[in-house]
Amino acid sequence: MPAPFSLDVYRDDLARVVQSVFETMIDLQVAVCETPWTHTQDTVTAAVHFAGDWRGAALVECDARQACQFATRLMGIPLPAAIDDDVRDAMGELANMVAGNLKSVLPHGVGLSMPSVVEGSDYTLRVCGAKAVERIAFSSPLGIFRITLVEMLQSA
Repeated sequence: MPAPFSLDVYRDDLARVVQSVFETMIDLQVAVCETPWTHTQDTVTAAVHFAGDWRGAALVECDARQACQFATRLMGIPLPAAIDDDVRDAMGELANMVAGNLKSVLPHGVGLSMPSVVEGSDYTLRVCGAKAVERIAFSSPLGIFRITLVEMLQSA
């Protein structure tokens, strides 16, 4: 069993990764903010899971309007009127880029899953057997969104 690993020391790394991905990939300046992000009825959540010597997941959470704007910026497409496959793909790719860049600060031997995207009204996403390690809200000209990092609990 791998040695215990504490992610609380990686808050700055997570913030740096998110800022870099959003600035580089969608030309969007983002900053950590103290204003809490709240789940709305039109929330979109993209998740990528980590497996191997450390297990957990990285989630990108925003509202549908932001998800559509992220897709426009990432893919260079006209602004979608609603969530569609392009928006789902863009959200999955953003989660994949955040997780992939974060992987460099995690223990060696960690692999990534394919991204998954959940959307709709009034849903809850729970990674079973995990605890939220870090939740960071980010502000941008497009509004506030959140990155959540969860860690799988070690079985006894």
